[in-house]
Amino acid sequence: MANRKKRGRDLHGLFVLDKPLGMSSNQALQRVKYLFNAKKAGHTGTLDPLATGVLVVCFGRATKAAEHIIASSKTYYVRAKLGQKTSTGDAEGELVAESDVTAEQLQQLEAVVAQFVGEIEQIPPMFSALKHDGQPLYKLAREGVEIEREARTVNIYAIKELVQDLAENTFDMVVDCSKGTYIRTLVEDIGEALGCGAHIHILRRSRVGGFQKSMTIDELEQRQQTPGADIAQLLQPLEMAFAEYPKVVVKEGLLQLLAAGRVLNLAAASGSSFVAIYNTNGIFRGLGHVNEDGLVKFQNFSAHLMQI
Repeated sequence: MANRKKRGRDLHGLFVLDKPLGMSSNQALQRVKYLFNAKKAGHTGTLDPLATGVLVVCFGRATKAAEHIIASSKTYYVRAKLGQKTSTGDAEGELVAESDVTAEQLQQLEAVVAQFVGEIEQIPPMFSALKHDGQPLYKLAREGVEIEREARTVNIYAIKELVQDLAENTFDMVVDCSKGTYIRTLVEDIGEALGCGAHIHILRRSRVGGFQKSMTIDELEQRQQTPGADIAQLLQPLEMAFAEYPKVVVKEGLLQLLAAGRVLNLAAASGSSFVAIYNTNGIFRGLGHVNEDGLVKFQNFSAHLMQI
């Protein structure tokens, strides 16, 4: 039986979606893929239905950069409810414990929150997209199954704009964090440290790596229905996926050596595993991997990147 040819356009690039409330990341992806009439697309990190905000969609060859976008730092706006623990750690779960919030606990909030800045250990929540034997944990959690999870190290770079609402027993904060950080776990751990419990009430992702400005599905639909409009023009170039990596400008002769597989000393910034390589005309040419000695080699898929 012949393979069925995929329908849609061959599009290559990145689109920054403002994911709506109540829609899963995959549902949002499929809607965007349909509106672009794209042959191939994928998203870069699951946002819960409760969460809104930045979800980067990769089209075509840009899906090869998904792992780098997933690995980027992120920023979240959070509103947390004190005095209540839920089964899911957010407002969608069932209330499992409730306690009064004392004036003393509220006074301690700022100091307690500060304890979570820096490298911390987190145990991933059961209501997450992590898999156990091929099964997402959230599906097991819905069946009442609890799986032991190993703690992982994450980095909370900053917690800022901390604001309390004493009447509602809520607090707002903006969190800058590394990949793999679970905000619901952070909120629950803050609640445990205070001694009153807490869960997420509102969660919005405002930044992923260099991506901040986003477009809603409604705005995309309106643009798509505009006579003469081609929404493919909204796609951003692949190099935006590497905005957090140091930028290295390389002369043509050295670019040819890199393309031939040579490993070169390009004075790459220390502390980064990758560099974004540009030619002297400011054109992106590929991604370089930095080894332990600070030498740079083109990634295996750099040839594909340069075709975009």
